[in-house]
Amino acid sequence: MTTTAETAETTVPRSNPTAVTHDVTNQPPPLTGHDLADDAVLIEAVRREGAEWHLDELHRLGRFAGSEEAQLWADQANRHEPVLHTHDRYGHRVDEVEFHPAYHHLMNSSVGAGLAGAAWADERPGAHVARAASFMLTTMLEPGHLCPISMTYAVVPALRHSPELAATYEPLLTSRVYDPGLRTPADKRGLLAGMGMTEKQGGTDVRANTTTAVEQPDGTWRLRGHKWFTSAPMNDLFLVLAQAPGGLSCFLVPRVLPDGSRNTFRIQRLKDKLGNRSNASSEPEFDDTVAWLVGPEGKGVRTIIEMVTMTRLDCVLGSAAGTRAALAQAAHHVRHRAVFGAKLIDQPLMRNVIGDLALESEAATGLALRLAGAADRAQRGDAQERAFLRLATAVAKYWVCKRQPAAVAEALECLGGNGYDEASGMPRLYREAPLNGIWEGSGNVNALDMLRALTREPESLDAFRTEVEAAAGADRRLDAAWRELRDELAPTEDAALRARRVIERAALVLQGSLLVRHAPAAVADAFCASRLAGDRGLAFGTLPSGTDFAGLLARLPH
Repeated sequence: MTTTAETAETTVPRSNPTAVTHDVTNQPPPLTGHDLADDAVLIEAVRREGAEWHLDELHRLGRFAGSEEAQLWADQANRHEPVLHTHDRYGHRVDEVEFHPAYHHLMNSSVGAGLAGAAWADERPGAHVARAASFMLTTMLEPGHLCPISMTYAVVPALRHSPELAATYEPLLTSRVYDPGLRTPADKRGLLAGMGMTEKQGGTDVRANTTTAVEQPDGTWRLRGHKWFTSAPMNDLFLVLAQAPGGLSCFLVPRVLPDGSRNTFRIQRLKDKLGNRSNASSEPEFDDTVAWLVGPEGKGVRTIIEMVTMTRLDCVLGSAAGTRAALAQAAHHVRHRAVFGAKLIDQPLMRNVIGDLALESEAATGLALRLAGAADRAQRGDAQERAFLRLATAVAKYWVCKRQPAAVAEALECLGGNGYDEASGMPRLYREAPLNGIWEGSGNVNALDMLRALTREPESLDAFRTEVEAAAGADRRLDAAWRELRDELAPTEDAALRARRVIERAALVLQGSLLVRHAPAAVADAFCASRLAGDRGLAFGTLPSGTDFAGLLARLPH
């Protein structure tokens, strides 16, 4: 007969310090220590657009962006957000923004890699393509810090409307030295630039701006007013729109004047944004702020539009890169995760989803770098490429940026609950995804800009036609889609109402032409079957039977 105590000992297990209670299995390893440039789609596009000479540097940057240290900086720069200091301890107005050291590490790397203005000082053909490819890799690492980088790149052609100002500032804007802090521009080794266009009451309608400009006897101007969304307020220079007696004009506003005194640039607050948390976006007030006229008085929009064009190019590059970053994370997960006895990558429905995302990403990447090639050749005097860029930038800005949020959401879902966890990095990609569709003109703005190009610059349609018809006869579905699009491009009374539908079809036809000419048959066939013909589902993962999924998955980034 046993006692109660003896019974308890036989039914309650004793503590065993060697027992394993928490094995971690069936989880993918961290996606670090790899080369982001180990990507056939990206490399082929760089070669195609004339920057093969840049590949060694691209791989160096790719290894940096894939390193554990760089990814830690990206996480820290977003977790430790910029902090505004309006006054010092004594009550003096300072209007400075403090950034985490990780942000400065990223900025130092990107400026050093030539992603700011350096391409304008590089005479090699393909310099802007090289910069675009590097910009994409760095966006995959951390996009927020690239806002000041992008604006600095874009300010150079606009500033050239005033040769004296360009001669003073361009050598520093094209520098590869990151020299932070508010000091006299001439005493710095490198400068960063920004822009101030929108106001509370105007937004896209910049002609409704109320900031005023008054000319002074010494040839400078004084600004008074506000701006509603000015990013990177610690940059050295800003192009600003203001109302002069002769109409809306463009002005150069430095944070620090040539004599070393602070220009009036009162930062009211920083924006509390959905994403882009590493980057500071502000609301500055101007009050007797010193400025210099850039370009002719009354021609501010025409002057600053050169900057807008280049930042729109970066929006396309950024969205293509954001889509590819999400795809890379999803592909890595499904390569390692097993479900129902097989890796996810081998499950038919998941192959459809990942293959469809890969198709979307390749189409976006190829189009983005085609634009970069056009921008490079346009800067070297190619009128045909300049005309193509005029229409194709609006088309690509609309579509590639519009597709990014949907693609990132689908990629996040591939990770299941892991993708919804901040530690995965996917929520940060998701929050970032809508930005490029808004910055430098929302979807409606670009759709209407397409209509303006068609009516006011018919040479842009001729160049677009030449590009698309380079693939004529190669795929009947593409040929049919182009015939239908030509009819839709004709001006009608309801053109504005239909603009989104037309620009969508224009983007798909252009992407189809590029893929038919340059991508493997598996990619081109799947794109034409799913995007240009047939009854495609509304979600990713609805590619038809007969799709060469092995061919699509072979194009995944590694």
